[in-house]
Amino acid sequence: MTTVDPRQPVLVLGGFLITAEAYAPMTAWLKQQSVLDALVVPITRLEWLTTTWGFGWRRVLDRVDAMVQELQASSPTGRVTLIGHSSGGVMLRLYLSDEDVLGRCYGGAARCDRLVTLGSPHQAVRATPLRMMVDRRFPGCHEPGVDYVAIAGEINLDGENASAFSRRSASGSYKSIAGDAELSGDGLVPVDSALLKGARHLVQADTAHGGFFGKIWYGSVQRLESWWTFVIGNQA
Repeated sequence: MTTVDPRQPVLVLGGFLITAEAYAPMTAWLKQQSVLDALVVPITRLEWLTTTWGFGWRRVLDRVDAMVQELQASSPTGRVTLIGHSSGGVMLRLYLSDEDVLGRCYGGAARCDRLVTLGSPHQAVRATPLRMMVDRRFPGCHEPGVDYVAIAGEINLDGENASAFSRRSASGSYKSIAGDAELSGDGLVPVDSALLKGARHLVQADTAHGGFFGKIWYGSVQRLESWWTFVIGNQA
């Protein structure tokens, strides 16, 4: 059994092309709970564009590692909770491993004992080469000492929450990621792709992938309490 102290600091790694301010309501809300501190890894849009290549991933994960060690120093457990949104959740799976990949060995599982992913495209029939590499080399819940929690969203594309962009693009995105345009998902990532194999799973209704995809998404205050209560109240 992996039991994680809900007070320990949280580090958030956002999704592709999404900058830190989008996660400010999330970190502020977490700090109003029992969490001692909550930070977001600052990544510019230009830096996100470089994650097409391995050196871009290293730059992001080097920053993650430095911030984890900073938070670890003030943690009552000596550990840190990771939250990854979208591609950030896939990248953090690599960070947890103690294997040498892309010229780095991060061993993040020695410092982080929980990973929460929000709408992350874990399993896909088509993905970027680096995301496919993560799922091939580190399938499912690769680190036994880590509590993995995968949150997926479902959005009604005909409902008020869905953006015009989601209505136009969701079926194409679902087909590209999972091979089936008729799946349900958060407007970008299908549910089955976001539910990492072997993790604790929560499917959150009426939840968009991000603000571009709907008014209410994983980081909205209207959804935070539901998935955080699940995370800290149902330990594996």
